[in-house]
Amino acid sequence: MVRSLWTAASGMNAQQTSLDTIAHNLANVNTVGYKSEQAQFKSLLYQDLQINSTTADGAPKPVGVQVGLGVRCSAIASQFKQGNFDATDGDFDFAIEGDGFFNIQRPDGTISYTRSGNFNVAIGANGNWQLATADGLQVIGIDGNPIEFPADYDMTELSFSEWGEILYNDEVINQFQLTQFNNPAGLEKQSGTLFKATEASREARQENSDAALQRSRVINGRLEASNVNVATEMVNMIITQRAYELNSKAIIATDSMLQQANNLRS
Repeated sequence: MVRSLWTAASGMNAQQTSLDTIAHNLANVNTVGYKSEQAQFKSLLYQDLQINSTTADGAPKPVGVQVGLGVRCSAIASQFKQGNFDATDGDFDFAIEGDGFFNIQRPDGTISYTRSGNFNVAIGANGNWQLATADGLQVIGIDGNPIEFPADYDMTELSFSEWGEILYNDEVINQFQLTQFNNPAGLEKQSGTLFKATEASREARQENSDAALQRSRVINGRLEASNVNVATEMVNMIITQRAYELNSKAIIATDSMLQQANNLRS
């Protein structure tokens, strides 16, 4: 009887994780470059009540007698389906059409990756212009260094090609470094829609040097919207709530049955 308490409790914990994930998706429905997440589950161990089950005549049955011990969350995977492109008035807004990621340098010198291309120009410590994210993190160019422009450059004269080339007075002076991964779902999620390469994602593959990759297009004046589908998330929320309620009712039913057993008189 106690087994059902633990099983139902594990179900409630799993559905709470699912609801947390759905809430996070809905909270980021307007976050540029956000990729929706999906909670995935797996069953726990099974307990053998009777390994060799037989009929009353002693003939073996085709199946054994096992009872499952609940469920747990096995992963929360990001869904990298491309979001819609929204037109903007920003001169330094970019959307990636394809599987590429922008390379971003963090303050400790490590590289993170993002699909969010709402960049700005900032003045660096050396007085030069720098292409940076809204958080002030620098964008990496094709040479592996942060993208910078001389202080005397007129930023209104910059233009951008669909392959991420940066032009000044129609002359190519730099290019975005775009990166792909064999398993983007293995990327480690960081704050600000940034991702970190892991052993699961495998090493970063640079589009400009890997001929086997299909190159991505960089579209200026567009931003990739979140790929969260609100209708789908609302349906999943209702399903999760119903599953949570069912597990709680299983606990109530088990408690009631235990109470009846305790009240038995010999």
